[in-house]
Amino acid sequence: MMVVKLGGSLLDKPILKQWLLVAAEHGKGKLVIVAGGGVFADQVRLQQQQWQYNEQTAHRMALLAMQQMALLFNGLCDELEIVSQIAAISAQLESAKVLVWSPSLTELDVAEIPETWEVTSDSLAVYLAAQLNAEQLILVKSAQLPSPINLYQLSEQGIVDQAFLRFVQQYPIPVDCLSSEQLSSFEHCLRHYDS
Repeated sequence: MMVVKLGGSLLDKPILKQWLLVAAEHGKGKLVIVAGGGVFADQVRLQQQQWQYNEQTAHRMALLAMQQMALLFNGLCDELEIVSQIAAISAQLESAKVLVWSPSLTELDVAEIPETWEVTSDSLAVYLAAQLNAEQLILVKSAQLPSPINLYQLSEQGIVDQAFLRFVQQYPIPVDCLSSEQLSSFEHCLRHYDS
């Protein structure tokens, strides 16, 4: 099983729909998508600056932003199926589905995930991949990426969230990072992935 996190910044790019179509076509039974919060999370940040509500409230609103993005992905590609409960993912993948995770506030509360802006969809993708015993996590970003990929550089440059390295240390899992322009590499990876 593979987890791919599609950054919310891809919403600004026409290629987003192609990423979803490739995932739906070649990821059946082996792929779970984590959606970034994108413009929905950006609005949470802006409103927090204006209204000064606490980190817990902002974090929970940002999780709702991820849920909105999951719905948007499903609206762009109806072959994808939304799933909220981590325990249900393996069974649904066996039905040859490509799933989009819509994180459950309750599940993340039970897991005691820190409720802060340091933890965004990047770290949550690591957490999900670990819970699923996934063989690989791929982060898809719009940013210019260092070559070769170095997770410490990604963190220093703010390409991943502040908690990402801590999550990778806590939940060791192979992580790769692709730019939004590397769709053919993603398709190749899916075609040759042995689930």
